Amino acid sequence: MQWNDKGSALLLAGVLLALSPFAATTASGAPRTPASPAGQAAPAEGPEGPDPIDFAVVVDQSASLADKDLARETEAAALLSQGEISERSRATVIGFGSSEKPGQSPVREVCPLTVADAAGRERLSDCVQDLGRRDPARTGPGTDFPAAIRQAVTRLTGTGTGKAGEAATPKVVFLLTDGKLDVADSPEYGTDPESRQSNGERRLTEELARARAAGVQIWPLGFGGEIDRAALTAMARGGYLGGCSEIPGSVPRMRVVDTSAEIDKALQETFAAARCARISHGTVGKPPADLTVVIPPIATDGSLTVAKHDPKVRVTYFDPAGRKVPVRGEFDGSAFEVSGQNGPVEALRVKNPLPGRWRVHIEAPEGHRDREVAVRAIWQGRLRSTVVLDPASPRAGEQVKVEVRMQTRRGVVVTDPRQLAGLAVAADLSGDGFRPVSFRLADDGKAPDAKAGDVRFTGTLTVPAGATGDLELVTRMEAPGITSDRRPLHARTAAEAPLVTAALTVDAATVHPGGTVHGTLDVTNNDSAPRTLRFALGDQTPGAELAVTPATVTAPPNRSTRVPFTVTLGGGTALGELGGRVTVVDTGDGDRVLRGAFLDITVVAPPTWWERWWKVVAGAAAALLVLGAFVGIRIAARRRRRDLVGVTLELRQDGRPLDSLTVRRGQSPGGAFAFAVDEPYGAPPTLRRIPGGSSTAHVLRRTGAGELFLRPRGGGQVPVRPGEPAGLGDHELVVRGGRTAPRRARSTPWSRRPVRTTAGDTGRDSPTPSGPLSSTGPDASAGAGDYDGNF
Repeated sequence: MQWNDKGSALLLAGVLLALSPFAATTASGAPRTPASPAGQAAPAEGPEGPDPIDFAVVVDQSASLADKDLARETEAAALLSQGEISERSRATVIGFGSSEKPGQSPVREVCPLTVADAAGRERLSDCVQDLGRRDPARTGPGTDFPAAIRQAVTRLTGTGTGKAGEAATPKVVFLLTDGKLDVADSPEYGTDPESRQSNGERRLTEELARARAAGVQIWPLGFGGEIDRAALTAMARGGYLGGCSEIPGSVPRMRVVDTSAEIDKALQETFAAARCARISHGTVGKPPADLTVVIPPIATDGSLTVAKHDPKVRVTYFDPAGRKVPVRGEFDGSAFEVSGQNGPVEALRVKNPLPGRWRVHIEAPEGHRDREVAVRAIWQGRLRSTVVLDPASPRAGEQVKVEVRMQTRRGVVVTDPRQLAGLAVAADLSGDGFRPVSFRLADDGKAPDAKAGDVRFTGTLTVPAGATGDLELVTRMEAPGITSDRRPLHARTAAEAPLVTAALTVDAATVHPGGTVHGTLDVTNNDSAPRTLRFALGDQTPGAELAVTPATVTAPPNRSTRVPFTVTLGGGTALGELGGRVTVVDTGDGDRVLRGAFLDITVVAPPTWWERWWKVVAGAAAALLVLGAFVGIRIAARRRRRDLVGVTLELRQDGRPLDSLTVRRGQSPGGAFAFAVDEPYGAPPTLRRIPGGSSTAHVLRRTGAGELFLRPRGGGQVPVRPGEPAGLGDHELVVRGGRTAPRRARSTPWSRRPVRTTAGDTGRDSPTPSGPLSSTGPDASAGAGDYDGNF
């Protein structure tokens, strides 16, 4: 079958454009380094980053494969390669069919084994396009599994004769196929179809044994209805079963999906398992859309792969804080690199990713929005172990307690046990005079572990009796997606009981950047001379800038001493759990470590002005509200007391009623009611309200205390008692109804008797003082300014 689907080839061209990201943490198996002066673990030499792998993508190009299925295969291979997370990895791409006539070869090595650095990704991007030219003259239509596996193993192992135990870098073959072994027309396997198939099966068994001996894993992925499941299972089991085999789900196995449409998801999951990594599946949508995928806190290296199918789709990435991240370079403690922007598969590789939900925005021009785009994340957590020995310098034959705590490359301590589900922790102790000893550590709350689920793994071992000199302790972590940096902790054996012993505690605390944490050192010096001890810090979070005060202490001879100390955080310390430990060393004994303790510090943001003073502000606001309500009630009550609504004015002459007038709502502003006495010719006098008042009006007024005063026209005001007549020119005025003032003792004469005035009387002969209202009594001035200056 002639393959003319060049679009599929271009799809795979994006496969290895950015096979791996950046360097990260210490490689396993790094050479041993000498102990630091403080006896802490010195970082092993070697490049930072996830451990590399050598892998081959072996793609079935047989005639049984339809063009659309081959396109799916190549796209899945692109996703697999884009998801690789180490730039030190090496990759080769191989297409295979069969050899049935002269000039044909069962395999086509379209890409030689290439280091996946920046330049290597460019070379891989170019050479992988050759998969788009399936030439029947060069490759037959059959399915020659033995030749494909032999070619891949040879390229991954160099000579192909390595031993499984000698494989420093994992070697993996990912085999994509839609069928089963078919060498019936391949002359190299025999003279007739039956013998060729039989010989092909035998040859396949031999090649698998060769792969197993060379330490090469085989991960077959099949699709369609013609798959020989038994054969694929045999291929997976026949290769090397090491690597991540101690991690659940990481033993090489075959996988079959119903259609080629499911290959991409299945192959990425297979790759993550083989890579000792994990995969997070994100959302799917057609452009324009926002897709999301979650990266957990323990991830230190990751790749966001975007299966966009169409190179016209444009992708923008946003971190969990909603910030657009660069396509290349560093930002907020992370390093980024985007690849495949002009291909059907794009990837964003991140070193030290910010944990949380990432947003991937996709856009496409009209005519390029019909296919769904999927986003996934392949990630790995390469954790650093912080170790404390108790005692720090054990004697041969002495039992030692080992406590391990994990933290990320950023120095963030892992405190959530759910992030480490399935984690197994072990340690290897080696040194002079004994064979290495391995033992397990647990976080189950059973002695010696203090508390289950606190993410502090604890174990004990007895130092071999023959131990002399230096000791080296290396921890191992095993869980899906988690690896250990395997940095050694160095210590020394003590020949006899030490003269100086110590106990060290650091308070658990929640502090702000720049704050301090207190600790206590209890030291016993049985020597006849004083000893100088020094505090040391290790495994601290980058940027924390921790400092111990005092830096050194003196232990007096032949006595025990308690010394308080403080750990001060730098102003730029990152928020969150603070990693690190404090040790105290004896400078008079070659910086022998006496004791160590973990830092148990949570750094939080300083309180804002509002957080500091909100209680005071809230209390003051409440007090103001209460005061305002009280004042408002008093003012309202005062206004109610002054209001003359319902008061009736009755005009009399010689005790005979002439007319009356009742004050209605709104007619006594400020507690004052202005009125006049009209005396029409030939008619009895009448009372008339004068809106707004005037200099010719009489005014009846009530104070805030409820007392009534009458100011006749042109005269001074006089007090009025309800029901008692008061002089008003030639008449008398009696006030009835409304509220009455409370009775109280008064020292003024007019509070004991009514005052009458005659027409034209100015009030100067009245006992009531004339002049300003403020001189008439204690309440007379309460509303003096409320009636437009009439009082």
